[in-house]
Amino acid sequence: MDLITRFNRKNIDDRQIDTLIGISKGLVADGKVEQSEAEFLVTWLIQSRQNTDNPVIVNLLNKVDAILEDGVLDRDESAELLCLLHKITGEPSEIGELAKATSLPIDNPLPSITFEDMQFLFTGTCAYGTRKQCQAAIESLGGINAKGVTKKLNYLVLGTYVTDSWAHENYGRKIEKAMQYRDDGVPLVIINEEHWVNEGNL
Repeated sequence: MDLITRFNRKNIDDRQIDTLIGISKGLVADGKVEQSEAEFLVTWLIQSRQNTDNPVIVNLLNKVDAILEDGVLDRDESAELLCLLHKITGEPSEIGELAKATSLPIDNPLPSITFEDMQFLFTGTCAYGTRKQCQAAIESLGGINAKGVTKKLNYLVLGTYVTDSWAHENYGRKIEKAMQYRDDGVPLVIINEEHWVNEGNL
């Protein structure tokens, strides 16, 4: 690749990242990401991907593609996408602030985990992978993926990027409901993603 080609490619990459930051700021301005906004983002990423190998574009496209794989953006996926876009804009609530055990309602001490025939539910954004990848790992370990917080749920797994402001996030309702069941004597355990990964040898 000659010098002029490299220079032009760098200019394209720079412009695309600037545009992506602008788009991201617009999408997170109201504190949520709607289905139509996610679909717009995917369309833009696909078009941009044709002109660049920029890892930010490529990785974000892969992530959003996985989120929209079933064609529906549910509440958890919307919250996950919102976190990703905050990371791109560099705003204070950006993804990457690790969970703080002192301010999260995690069981202490953390219990050993039984996977076989037990029900698991993930909330927040996980470092391990997309929610579908986490659910596939549960199934490979003999566990069952629950669809919501009920009295039959055994483990609520808090993603690594659940911050101490969890009560104000979309996924906070799941955590609050699980805490209420746990306080009422339901054998429901709240654990962090790191413990789940270690116990499952993932």
